[in-house]
Amino acid sequence: MSTAEGAVAAARAWLAQDPDPETRAELEQLLAAADDGDADAAADLADRFGARLAFGTAGLRGELGAGSNRMNRVLVAQAAAGFAAFLRERAGLGETDPADGDTDADAEPARVPTVVVGYDGRRNSRVFAEDSAQIFAGAGLRAILLPRLLPTPVLAFAVRHLDADAGVMVTASHNPPNDNGYKVYLGGADEGAQIVAPVDAEIAAHIDRIAAEADAAALPRSLAFETAPESVVEAYVEATAAVAPASAGAEGLRWVYTAMHGVGWETVQRIVERAGYPAPITVDAQRDPDGTFPTVSFPNPEEPGAMDLAFATAREHGADLVIANDPDADRLAVAVPDEDAEGGWRRLTGNQIGLLLGWRAARLAAESGVTDGTLACSLVSSPGLQTVAEHFGLRSAATLTGFKWISRAPGIVFGFEEALGYLVNPETVRDKDGISAAVAFLGMVSDARTEGRGIRDLLNEFDETFGFFASDQISVRVDDLSVIGRVMSALRADPPARIGEVEVDRVDDLLTGVDELPPGDVLRYWLADGSRVIVRPSGTEPKLKVYLDVRGDSADDAAARIHAVTTAMRDLVDALSA
Repeated sequence: MSTAEGAVAAARAWLAQDPDPETRAELEQLLAAADDGDADAAADLADRFGARLAFGTAGLRGELGAGSNRMNRVLVAQAAAGFAAFLRERAGLGETDPADGDTDADAEPARVPTVVVGYDGRRNSRVFAEDSAQIFAGAGLRAILLPRLLPTPVLAFAVRHLDADAGVMVTASHNPPNDNGYKVYLGGADEGAQIVAPVDAEIAAHIDRIAAEADAAALPRSLAFETAPESVVEAYVEATAAVAPASAGAEGLRWVYTAMHGVGWETVQRIVERAGYPAPITVDAQRDPDGTFPTVSFPNPEEPGAMDLAFATAREHGADLVIANDPDADRLAVAVPDEDAEGGWRRLTGNQIGLLLGWRAARLAAESGVTDGTLACSLVSSPGLQTVAEHFGLRSAATLTGFKWISRAPGIVFGFEEALGYLVNPETVRDKDGISAAVAFLGMVSDARTEGRGIRDLLNEFDETFGFFASDQISVRVDDLSVIGRVMSALRADPPARIGEVEVDRVDDLLTGVDELPPGDVLRYWLADGSRVIVRPSGTEPKLKVYLDVRGDSADDAAARIHAVTTAMRDLVDALSA
């Protein structure tokens, strides 16, 4: 059977189990066009059915549509059934036959696992969440659906608050509008953190087995799932407001907030009021959930243009500060007035925010007498956090990218990732949380205002205290993923002896394991002047990412160093990817 014939056969088999009229119609139209000799339709079918959307430590994430290589109700049903089988096996329960729901008669009595399911405002998020809850309940698990669309941090909180064994969040975070995804969390000893290897492979094996053996339409379902009470959300609001109650300096603070068309606003509004901060000026066009994201081409605060409406609102109202969450509110962006910046506003880098929040966490730990806590960040984030930890006599940890790793640092009191992710409240949420991070940042700003200072003063004090760190990043978005593999292979086969005018002292290839880190597709270059360059594929987007960090003798020196190394690496990556 040819590839084209195999794709057509797979598509017809898919149709037989697809409960979604929209994706069925989409697939029927493609099949009809392919039957009429449409080459584009045949190529589209081959793309949709030539592979399966892989389940990994990030769960599932991909474009919505029909097919095994897209996010849809069939794929989600198989994922939920596979995850349920994993949880039953882990709990010592007998397996559930995917065809009829019968359990092994000889299974030993065991605690029935509890799974909490949340969802955001993207297309199909609620449908995917309800399908999952029904399948979990149909597999004999206790399934609890959050009461409405809510931020990802609320789901991460609920896993621990409800003493659940697992959680699922239906979201694609800050991905393009037509994407959706499926994040998986574990309770118990994992304390509500996202899954890591080898659990991802174990779950994936169950999903693949069910996809091969069972018709998704025949998977057992039950409407006997629960809906979480509002008290769960209230508990998150209370815990997050307590992160940084407003000080006297909050009075008169004028700040702008944007939810980026996501689900953050309702929860943020309750929390800042509870904590005593002035209500923000909202970017009204982006305040309420809208899965089409009409005012942004890419709903990520890091992307150029994504915060333009927030800046315009800030200029109109003479604001002191802009705070943004991404669509599922697990990331935080901050911008400040800057006369030298285009439009008069400058977004702080993820490293700048992370170092300020880490400094705050270290001070609080010192004031509380904590001496064995850990400040943790991903290995691509600023090495300045280690300097802060050493200053306060705390431990530091650099992990693989992702909060699934950062959150597991022993004794963590704070964690961050340069991609706008911050963990400031590890006792309640073991994941990045853009809302609690926003409250912590508001607290820091308010405390500075009581002393007649602003954010620029805090940044200057940090530099004077800990050193002049500068960071930059290069992101190369590709249409063909093989380009990324080609660049990584070329860098491994012929590593550069110099980057710009500076010699490379050492190269770490994390595929072989370095510094007790799990293996990963990461290359790290240490330069003779102390600079560091890291190259890796993105884990969630079709991008090659390059992270650059330097430490200078002054702000100007650091700026010159980072400019030189960034220019050199951009030229090298452009040449290799051409």
